[in-house]
Amino acid sequence: MILYNSATRSKDEIKPHTEGKINMYTCGPTVYHFAHIGNLRTYIMEDVLEKFLRYSGYDVKRVMNITDVGHLSSDADTGEDKMLKGAKREHKTVMEIAKFYTDAFFEDCNKLNIKKPDVIEPATNCIPEFIKMVQGLLDKGYAYIAGGNVYFDTSKLKNYYVFNNFDAEDLAVGVRDSVSEDENKRNKTDFVLWFTKSKFEDQELKWDSPWGVGYPGWHIECSAISIKHNGEYLDIHCGGIDNAFPHHTNEIAQSEAYLGHPWCGHWFHVLHLNTSNGKMSKSKGEFLTVSLLEEKGYDPLAYRMFCLQSHYRKAQEFSYEALDNTSAVFNKLIARIAALKNDPSEEINEDAVKKYKDKFKEVLGNDLNTSLAITCLYDVLKADTNDRTKLFLIEDFDRVLSLDLINEAKKYNEKAQSQPESDEDKEIQELVEKRTQARKEKNWAEADRIRDQLKDMGIILEDTPQGVKWHR
Repeated sequence: MILYNSATRSKDEIKPHTEGKINMYTCGPTVYHFAHIGNLRTYIMEDVLEKFLRYSGYDVKRVMNITDVGHLSSDADTGEDKMLKGAKREHKTVMEIAKFYTDAFFEDCNKLNIKKPDVIEPATNCIPEFIKMVQGLLDKGYAYIAGGNVYFDTSKLKNYYVFNNFDAEDLAVGVRDSVSEDENKRNKTDFVLWFTKSKFEDQELKWDSPWGVGYPGWHIECSAISIKHNGEYLDIHCGGIDNAFPHHTNEIAQSEAYLGHPWCGHWFHVLHLNTSNGKMSKSKGEFLTVSLLEEKGYDPLAYRMFCLQSHYRKAQEFSYEALDNTSAVFNKLIARIAALKNDPSEEINEDAVKKYKDKFKEVLGNDLNTSLAITCLYDVLKADTNDRTKLFLIEDFDRVLSLDLINEAKKYNEKAQSQPESDEDKEIQELVEKRTQARKEKNWAEADRIRDQLKDMGIILEDTPQGVKWHR
């Protein structure tokens, strides 16, 4: 598989450290609020990547953290802990907030057919691992203690800015909130590995450490959790593009300093989902959730398809008009699949299966082009082969796309059977039969006229070897 690598700024072949096995890490949610649909776009794309790797025969181990401590309201080690901020907002304990929003996050993932990672590890479970890694960095001379906190010393690195050629003076890049100067730092780019009580007296979650009672910095969490579960070599690290700096930059710095060798082979970043007002953000207090979409009558899987229609390396703009259009396309796709007949007497066309599977693998294997993967579905529907072969291919592709296509088509047919045939349905069927008769009589003008009449009624006809099929 060829995949864009943010670290090399090129499309590189994935070369796992162990042949046939992919160690994959996903930056998980900071569970102080609901995930907005912009966050979930990233998880959808990571889900497709994982499923395609499995589809291609790799043994994948995917690890995700849950940030339930240590992520401050600014990426520059300033401001309030986001979890504490959420607890104050809702008058609950930090752990009550963490449990509620962790459950809500995975409920949203379930609605969007996002597979649970193989390992899900809350940061609060791994305090000993964080302390061990911080001590290791101190022992190797990559960290120092100042003002009660432990800092990583970026001046010890040959190359700190891995993903972009940032101006070393421009610390506003990638920082969401205002940056205040930390006088304890030797260098402006240094970052905190461990906070002590000297910095945030009201922090609820604190642990004993060799440097005083405190809690870990955000960046150390992902490195230590990945090393704990994936070992010293990571094949693919995933996340939103806003994590590239400083979070992922700092992960590389501390992980490679600690391990003494290159750490992660491939960096996979998903670009933002924007609105007409700019990037979707929880901190702005204006974000859209899966629950809100459902309240407005949208199927979460229509939102998944909306995301798949765009490439992960392109920013995508959300609007209800765009989602309306995708919902209509999704419903028509389901109707077309529902019209296919799974006749056991028909043999699956192995040549057609190979042809379309090869194309599906080709487009996803070239930098995860989900838009062209959707096109492959339509190519199958239009293919000159029997319905059973088409249904086999659709179900096969859906192992990766996860749009529940066969199940949704089944529900579509069950609903249609449970409803009495309307007068409009009878009229449509009569017109279809008249058109069929006109074609038999080679009255092409009349056949075309009826087709146009049906089109004006919003009806699409499909001529198949099994006869004429129609759907709205």
